[in-house]
Order: sequence, then structure tokens, then C-alpha cells
Amino acid sequence: MNQVEILRFALRGLLANKMRSALTTLGILIGVAAVIMLVAVAEGSSRSIQQNIQRLGANTLTISPSFSGGGGGGQRGPGRGGNTGPRTQARQLSLADAKALTDATLAPSVRSVSPVVTVSAAPASYGAAAHPIAQLVGTYPSYFEAVNKPVAKGAYFYNDDVTAARKVMVIGQTVADELFGSADPIGEQVSVSGVPFTVVGVLKEAGSSGAQDADDVAVAPLPAVQQSLSGFGSLDQIVVQATGAGTTSAAQAEVTAILNQRHGITNTTNPDYRILNQATLQETVSEATGTFTVLLAAVAAISLLVGGIGITNIMLVTVTERTREIGVRKALGAPRSAILGQFLMEATLLSLVGGLSGVLVAFAGTRFSIAGIEPVLVPSSVALALGVSVGIGLFFGGYPANRAAKLRPIEALRHE
Repeated sequence: MNQVEILRFALRGLLANKMRSALTTLGILIGVAAVIMLVAVAEGSSRSIQQNIQRLGANTLTISPSFSGGGGGGQRGPGRGGNTGPRTQARQLSLADAKALTDATLAPSVRSVSPVVTVSAAPASYGAAAHPIAQLVGTYPSYFEAVNKPVAKGAYFYNDDVTAARKVMVIGQTVADELFGSADPIGEQVSVSGVPFTVVGVLKEAGSSGAQDADDVAVAPLPAVQQSLSGFGSLDQIVVQATGAGTTSAAQAEVTAILNQRHGITNTTNPDYRILNQATLQETVSEATGTFTVLLAAVAAISLLVGGIGITNIMLVTVTERTREIGVRKALGAPRSAILGQFLMEATLLSLVGGLSGVLVAFAGTRFSIAGIEPVLVPSSVALALGVSVGIGLFFGGYPANRAAKLRPIEALRHE
């Protein structure tokens, strides 16, 4: 008996119980689709996080105040928990700190320094249109390059605008759409908390990440924002751009040394500031999302295992129901290999059809966003899931097929 005849007998056996065969393939379908979809969601989530990090630049350091740390300002009294030991006063980030980081002698690995103040939900209006800008940033022109915010229309503001405290701003696409619609915003004046700012540029669209809209932003010269909106207090951040991706760690060490000296930090394990290294963060996120992807795939693989057990169960029932058929075929001279091949073929076809159907379902599912995440189909996960589904058919179908092949003709013919 050749392979074509074995395939024909296998198909006839499966089609004789269409509902049973369909339900069996459903288990494999769900398992394969679950593996591919979960890996796609994990990959999409990973890429979304990586893109958000890359928006800030691979060679960027973000310095922010840490209120849990201590500087060298003087001692406080006992803490709330009854600790009677001395505790130093934390210092906030200042414009003088930012200027100190520009010292080429002390920080040769630093390319630019951008002091930052932010105003959240700043009310803005233009004519009859009004929109609260999610984040209004006051900074220097070097900020645009440091955090990778290119301009799509118009231009940046310049150092002369900072020196003269001119009230100009570059707005994000969301702000432009909300206030101006289809009109050209360049050269128009926007009222921010009653203060007129002239729009000189529109940032290139960055897109949204879940509930956060990266385009709902405006950037203006630091002195103009301090004079009109935030006041001349401490800085919210200092954005430092290293001379290159390879010098980011060196720049971090130089920045740390300067700030420790200025803030009088003696306990270097608990300073009054935090430095976020984008390159290090990117590596950490990559490792974490990789582990997360493996975990999701392992959980989804359980459903594939359940589908395989279902194949074993159905094939055992099939062997029992067709015992007389097996006896007749063996009595007519069918070799053991033909019986074994038929039932293995049936199990493999069930898993293959279920696997291919699962791939189609998963492919359709990745066309839709899930919880704000765009799934990314990973070809290796498709090949692996499909290969495992076929392997499951061979493995879990092996025992029932071998049992059928071992039946003695005389015993099979006596079976009712």
C-alpha cells in the first residue's frame, strides 16, 4: 500500500466523523493561535517601549531631582520613624547646575546640556478654539536634538530667543490640530494662560503610546516660560546629550562627579538626584520583555499540550470503534506499517489542519490593536507553533496508531 492510498484511507476515516474531527482540530487551533497572538502582543509591546525610549535619544542622560536622597546642606531633626541620626537637606536642580555641566574641562564627553521646566495641562486658546496642552516645556534649543524632536514645519527657536526671553513656541501635531485645525499655525499667536506666544514651528508627529499622546506638547524658551508661567524656581530636569553613543557612560560619570561636588554629596549611594541613562534602560527593557515573551509563549503552549491530549483521546476512541475494520484489513493482507501509517496520518492531518487554521486566525487577530498595542507578527513564532502542532500530532497519535497496528486479526474480527 503506497502513501497515496494511506492518505486516502486517512481522509475517509476523518470525514466519516466530521464533527469529532472539527472539535479535535479546534483544540490545536486555539493553542497555535494563542501562542502566535501572545508572542505578537509581547513583541508589539516591546517595540512600543523601545520606540518611546529611542525618542529621547540613545546617547541621552535625563537628570531629575530625587527627594529621597541627601545633599550637603545641613542637618535635620529626627525623622518620623524615630530615627535620631542626622539627615542632610536635599538640594534641587538649578540653572547653575546645568551651566556647570557645560564645562568642557570637567565634562569632555558632554555635547549639550538642556535645563528643563515643565507646565502640565497649560490652558491654550486661539480664537474660539481652546485646548489644555498636556506638557509645556521650557528649555534651550539643544533640547530638540537631545530628545530627538525634529520639526516638520517652520523652525526651532534659537539661542537669541532664549537670551531675549522671546515668547515663541514650537507645538506638537495634536496641539496644532486642536487649536488650528487645517489652518497653518506658523506665525500665529496662541494664548497660554493669558500670555501670547507666537508659533514658529510644528514638531514631526511622534504618535501615541497607550493613553499618552507624545504630540500633545509645546516647547518654548526657558526664560519666557519662567517669566510667564512657572516662575524662577528649581528645574524639573536637566537633559544631557553625550558626544556619542559610546561615550554615554563616560558622560554619566562626569555628570555624577560634578553634581556630587556641587551638592556636597558624601553618600554616593543615595544622592539627591537621579540619572536616567537611555542606553542602559534600553538594554534592561530588552531583557525584561524577552523574558516576558518567553513566559507568555510558555503559558500559551499549555493549550497546545491540551490539544495534543485531545488528539490522543479521539484517536483511541477511533481505534476502538474501527477494530473490526482493522481486523478485516489485516486479514486481507494489509501490513502493520499500513495500519500504523493510516492512524498516524489521521492524527497528523488533524493537527496540521488545526495548526494552519490557528495561523490564519492569529494573522487576522494581529490586524487589530489590543489595549492600545499594535501586535507584531513574529515569523519564527508562526513556524515554531506550526511545527510543534504537527509534532504533537505525530507524538500523541503514535500510541493509538501503534495500538491499532498491534491488533491481531482474529481478535479484531471477534470484536463487536
